[in-house]
Amino acid sequence: MTTDRLRGAALAAAGVLLVPLPLLALAPTAQAGPPTEPFGPGCAALPTSGAGSPADMSDQPVATAASQQPELSTLVAAVKKAGLVETLNNADGITLFAPTNDAFAKIPQARLDAVLNDQEQLKKLLTYHVVGTEVTADRLPDGRFQSLEGAELTTSGSGDSFKVNDSSAILCGDVATSNAVVHIVDQVLQPPS
Repeated sequence: MTTDRLRGAALAAAGVLLVPLPLLALAPTAQAGPPTEPFGPGCAALPTSGAGSPADMSDQPVATAASQQPELSTLVAAVKKAGLVETLNNADGITLFAPTNDAFAKIPQARLDAVLNDQEQLKKLLTYHVVGTEVTADRLPDGRFQSLEGAELTTSGSGDSFKVNDSSAILCGDVATSNAVVHIVDQVLQPPS
């Protein structure tokens, strides 16, 4: 290195040391925003620690995290059958509106069996429950989001009471996984025909 380059590097390093500490505290950091806390009446059903707890789920990708929730076992089985586990686990910054087992039980058995045995229909149904961006509670009032299936989902409500498509209640929302936001819902969402 030449003397001028060494002198320039030394001055640059000294300049960093001269930045007042209060200004460093105001400098932006590479951190994400504060983690959201789950909300809604159904959150009380989540374990407070261990497998299936919000803390445990936040360290796992979405399909894996959902498999830790007993009340999502029908959804998890459908995701496996549709071959979407890797797709969901490898996506980044998505939102899953996750129907409970009770939500699937509201569908007449013959219709549910028909969908579960038709991979194309099953993928269409499941990808309608996924949005390609993170949708947290602050975006739910009067929200409009395009699903991965291609059709639009709408959300409405306030506080900790929200609906999807004016019909499905969010039982427990803003459950974070390592790559997604999960809103547990009480009905299976039907894509428009």
